[in-house]
Order: sequence, then structure tokens, then C-alpha cells
Amino acid sequence: MEYIYSALLLSKLGKEVNEHNIKKILESAGANPEEARIKALVSALKGVDIEKEIKDAATMQTAAPAHSEAPKEAHKEKPKEDDKKSEEAAAAGLGALFG
Repeated sequence: MEYIYSALLLSKLGKEVNEHNIKKILESAGANPEEARIKALVSALKGVDIEKEIKDAATMQTAAPAHSEAPKEAHKEKPKEDDKKSEEAAAAGLGALFG
């Protein structure tokens, strides 16, 4: 997560998200950064407008319904015969472990 946080911080400050800057932030925070992870992150973020992606993600969250209005009966599930059989099979398998 610290790698992603460093990229977000750089973006927020208007700095270039590159290997050198990410490494500098991580080292200043006391981390021992891995070059391969830094390269992978920079490669994954190449051409990505981080600020735009954050705004789009926030918009999608507010557009999603907060709570489903499904009837309460739909949430109640009756145990199925297959479920009972699988539970019995699992119990039998555990019994075999302890002989």
C-alpha cells in the first residue's frame, strides 16, 4: 500500500510519478523499497490521470444505490438438500482425518 500511497501523494502535489520520486518518498518514510515493485507501479500508472480516476471513482460510489429495496422474503433462504449433503460429506471427511 505504501507504494500506491506514494504515487497518490506525488500526484496530489503535482509531481511526476516516476521511479526516482517514489523511491525517495519511501526511503524518507523509513521503508526499504523494492525496485521491482516500484517499476511495476510506474509501468501500471503510465498514461493514467490519477486525479481523474479518483474523481470518477467517487462519482461511481455516489451513483450506486445505498440500500437495496428487495423484499425481506428474498433474503431468507431455505436450506437446500444439496447443502445438507455437502455438510455431511465435509463432516465425514473430517472424521477420516482423526480416524
